[in-house]
Amino acid sequence: MNKPYVIGIAGSSGSGKTFFLRSFLNHFLPEDVTLISQDDYYIPANTKTQEENRLYNFDLPTSINREAFHHDIKQLFDGETVHREEYTFNNPEIKPKMLEIKPAPVLIVEGLFIFHYEEVNNLLDFRIFLDADESVALERRLRRDLIERGYDHDDVMYKWINHVVPSYNAYLAPFKSICDLVIINNTDDPKIIDDAASKISTDLREKKSDITII
Repeated sequence: MNKPYVIGIAGSSGSGKTFFLRSFLNHFLPEDVTLISQDDYYIPANTKTQEENRLYNFDLPTSINREAFHHDIKQLFDGETVHREEYTFNNPEIKPKMLEIKPAPVLIVEGLFIFHYEEVNNLLDFRIFLDADESVALERRLRRDLIERGYDHDDVMYKWINHVVPSYNAYLAPFKSICDLVIINNTDDPKIIDDAASKISTDLREKKSDITII
């Protein structure tokens, strides 16, 4: 198998990255694209008490099993299928799935630290940065964490002020200027995101003639 075309997608918390990824993937046949997410490489913290978990900083590069993440990306380069247990953010209500990540002509690498990890950044052919104003991003973060992940309001605000914003400023924002595309997403209009995903996928078709764009 030839080396895949590797797209790195990173964004601030609440930037709409998940919605963008769904829209982007919808423009490809399943066998033409695969996604590997940094989130599934968190070092488990589920043995901590509720208070320890509240204080634990998930927004540091050391919270990720960096070596395993890089190793599995290289496995996909070599045409090998990767099996990885889904990370559920310590939510006991969710039973993790076993993910099967198959090699494909287009590989999407997603995560907060993919530009900061030099060995991962060096593998990327195209870099996309999603961003949003802090007030917009915080509103989205609250909506997600309170409803989807079962956190309480004080926990979310503590992490936002002490973990999320400092981490964004230290490990993501410095790479904004080197990205090939920056998408500012301050609205919840899905057409803006879908139009961006459509344009990128169409441009990619010109680089990779062996893939089908839907």
